[in-house]
Amino acid sequence: MTNWHRQAGQAASIMGVLNCTPDSFSDGGRFVAAEAAVRHGLAMHQAGAALIDVGGESTRPGAKPVPQAEEIRRVIPVIRRLCEAGCRVSVDTMKADVMRQAVAAGACMINDVSALRADSDSLMVAADCDAAICLMHMQGTPATMQQRPSYDDVISSVIRFFEQRLEACEQAGIQRQRLIIDPGIGFGKRLQDNLQLIAGVDRLRRYFSLPLLLGVSRKSFIGQLCRREVDEREWGTAAAVAVGCFLGADILRVHDVANQQQVIRVASALADYCH
Repeated sequence: MTNWHRQAGQAASIMGVLNCTPDSFSDGGRFVAAEAAVRHGLAMHQAGAALIDVGGESTRPGAKPVPQAEEIRRVIPVIRRLCEAGCRVSVDTMKADVMRQAVAAGACMINDVSALRADSDSLMVAADCDAAICLMHMQGTPATMQQRPSYDDVISSVIRFFEQRLEACEQAGIQRQRLIIDPGIGFGKRLQDNLQLIAGVDRLRRYFSLPLLLGVSRKSFIGQLCRREVDEREWGTAAAVAVGCFLGADILRVHDVANQQQVIRVASALADYCH
């Protein structure tokens, strides 16, 4: 089992985003065809991604669910071919049967934005395999999450949520050492909530002593701050990636692996000297 904690002297790990969807917020439609998806996954692997995160259902605000059979059709052939080529692959899904088939095809991580809540069989599937499990915090669902989200204290709310989900995982027989947490930037969050969570990465990581994944790439909070469209947010992404990495994020989920790798290497090295 891979240890996803960043080790001193090493850079944080990169998770490259591979959306096999027609409607994802950043690159929807570019990698729907399996051949194009595999080529892009291999390119991200060669550019330095430790993981390729393959998803077949958009989780952008307002997104509608995709039928299970269609999600399987989109992702399983891509996962199988990337794994056969030597890539480590995570599957970005909320559906238990997609998880099951992805792990059978070689995926080493299940990345579930619902933290194993959306499908009643997800906990069982996760317990029955040896893949790492990334639990993400989300208020609401992708279809509803940006309809007036609110928190009294977003970090305390996220901590309580993960305490509950870690207990549910433990009761299901999922070993704690297989778990990763993701505060869910942009998933049912206001601008100030996103900023507080990024600034609170070190607090979350210390509290749970678990690897932390941070996904800030091209998110809407960058657009709000910089007044830039999705394809013009790479510099804003770099700033958020650098701060999150410096504060202790172990895995950074990004679209532009080659350029963000430079940011992550420098921020990781500085963190070693400053902490």
